Amino acid sequence: METKAVDEAGPGTGAETTNGKENEERTEAAEAAEATETRTEAARDEVPAGEAHDEESAVEHSAEAAEVPAEDGSEEAVTEGPSGVGQGAGAVVSAGLGIVSLTGGWISGVASARETLVGQLHTSTSSASVAEQIKMVYGNAWQATALWGGLFALAALLVGAVVLVRPVFGAPGKPQVPWVKSVAWGGMALGAVGLVLAVLKYTDVLLGLPSVG
Repeated sequence: METKAVDEAGPGTGAETTNGKENEERTEAAEAAEATETRTEAARDEVPAGEAHDEESAVEHSAEAAEVPAEDGSEEAVTEGPSGVGQGAGAVVSAGLGIVSLTGGWISGVASARETLVGQLHTSTSSASVAEQIKMVYGNAWQATALWGGLFALAALLVGAVVLVRPVFGAPGKPQVPWVKSVAWGGMALGAVGLVLAVLKYTDVLLGLPSVG
């Protein structure tokens, strides 16, 4: 009876030992697999981080390289390119001169009054005919007004032409502001009309002196 008990206990103990070894081997294999997966994940995490750092560095360098030419180009454009303020002022001056050529102005009024005064002085000290008196007192004053109007008209034409031609001698490829062109063309148009009227007044074609019969 004792022998059988020993025999029965012996195989059970060997089975338990075998099962314990298998469990330990399985545990070690699982731990090794987990360690391998952990290393793989760490390696995967490290590689994108380095690549992302490299990409960020490349982007920063490219941005800095792009900013430097842009700043240089803008500074060159500011320093070299014309601002257009002078052209705008010239266009306004041309239009103003064209208006003065049509309406007269204080210079034309002073010149006309002076010629009238000179004519009165000449006629008062001489025995001139009626036609000569009219010419000295009114004709000369009318021609003085026409002369100054023509000078203002010529000035308007010249200033307007300079404003319109100025972009040709400036920075290439930079268009002129539209309103500058419009005002300059308006000044030239007024100057042309004023010049025609001045010639007609000076030659007595327009509002000539009355004839004495």
